[in-house]
Amino acid sequence: MNSAILPLFVAVPLLFAGGTALLRGPLVQRTALLLASFLTLAGGVALLVFHQGTPALAHSIGSYLPGVGIVFVSDSLSALLLVVVAFLTMVSGIFLMLTGEDRYRFVVPLILMLSTGVNGALLTGDLFNMFVWVEVMLLPSYALVAVTGSWRRLGVGRMFVIVNIITSTILVMGVGLLYGAYGSVNLAALAGTGSNPQVSLATSLILFALLVKGGVVPVHGWLPRAYPATSAGIMSLFAGIHTKIGIYAAYRVYTTIFDGPAPWLPVLTVVVIITIIVGSFSTFGESRIRGALAFQMVAGVGQILIGLVVLTEFSLAAGLFYMVHHMITMAGLVLASGAIENTYGSGRFDRLSGLMRRDPWTAAIFAFGLASLVGLPPTSGIWGKIGLMGAAAQGPSPESWWLIGSVALASIVSLMALQRLWREAFWGAPMKQYLPDDPTTTSRGVLTPIADDARVSWRLQWPAFMLIGISVLLFIVIGWVWPLFESAAHGLIDVSAYVKAVLG
Repeated sequence: MNSAILPLFVAVPLLFAGGTALLRGPLVQRTALLLASFLTLAGGVALLVFHQGTPALAHSIGSYLPGVGIVFVSDSLSALLLVVVAFLTMVSGIFLMLTGEDRYRFVVPLILMLSTGVNGALLTGDLFNMFVWVEVMLLPSYALVAVTGSWRRLGVGRMFVIVNIITSTILVMGVGLLYGAYGSVNLAALAGTGSNPQVSLATSLILFALLVKGGVVPVHGWLPRAYPATSAGIMSLFAGIHTKIGIYAAYRVYTTIFDGPAPWLPVLTVVVIITIIVGSFSTFGESRIRGALAFQMVAGVGQILIGLVVLTEFSLAAGLFYMVHHMITMAGLVLASGAIENTYGSGRFDRLSGLMRRDPWTAAIFAFGLASLVGLPPTSGIWGKIGLMGAAAQGPSPESWWLIGSVALASIVSLMALQRLWREAFWGAPMKQYLPDDPTTTSRGVLTPIADDARVSWRLQWPAFMLIGISVLLFIVIGWVWPLFESAAHGLIDVSAYVKAVLG
């Protein structure tokens, strides 16, 4: 495969973003969004197949000498995430089309710009350019938060901007310190240099910024405030992409620079355990469906990071599998809650009741999705939880017991908290009043006697149905897909192929 294909992953969505900013017709915009996502998906699949025989592929822009030019690098992990991210972008985009939110001013160009930054962050082999691509991803996100959702989005958008500006400043400071300490920010050149105290300090700043962007406790409050304030379509996009790019970058940086446990690993272990527990218990305090899901995202981030804490090939594979499972399941649940909100005008527990009888298909989607979060069969969540606890058991005692206990406790607490969501919204007496989702009427925002034909339409349900269906499918085909995660984890543990592809 020609390595020159790699820059196209950022060039194509960037070109489409510029085109859709000028050509505002709905057909052009929708075609561009779906086509850009499909091309990224197809390219990611091609790379994933290619990496079964060739571990890494690198391309230096302008044909500069290795280690000098801006380099794009692909391996099994980046190719796998390109596929997942492109698919989730496509499904979220389709949901936005079904609700008509894609017609809001500049939503499509902003999503395409977001995709540009995400693809660049997944493929870059340079830490300064990782900062650049993360910023390219964040800039359109600020506007997407403000364009869609409730009126709370304006205040939340300000908080979202401030948090990310501060963490981006810390990130670029860490990159600068790293350059001063070693004279390079090329990841391949930095491989195995973590024993240098100055490099270790600079890298710790970079990882701190990435973990804040990932939503770890105690710097997680921005996530459950910001994400539910947007619309469901945008939240599903963020749930599948935003925090996970920060976690991907942490995986990549940590495993490349440190060839063993970092000096501050005990601190990271404590942070991971607290993140898992706090995210799970905080779900009890929410009164909205998407608010509860946002705190489950926080708990999920902590569980994904167990792979880094243990730092074995199996733990990394288990962490990566859980990340992909979480991206797909969470996006599906958010879209299902969006279908409910678009039909009944609210996602609050006290305004929903008896949906199991009124909308049995929606209830089934939620039941399987919540089971996947908790880790029950027949969903991918059970393999994710088993993998994480198996990986934690490989760690040293007593840390391994704390990690296993936190995952088990989080599963039990999440089950209890999500049972409340199920009892309030899906069980109980039939609804008698609702908020009709019709901006042309004066009754919008006023509780109205529910009509007999008020149902969540299949038109709004099928994107969520497809994503939760994939979670069930992963439960069935785990034996076939697991080698992909093993290959991705092996590339993180043994970076020799990555270094050779970049530096020659």
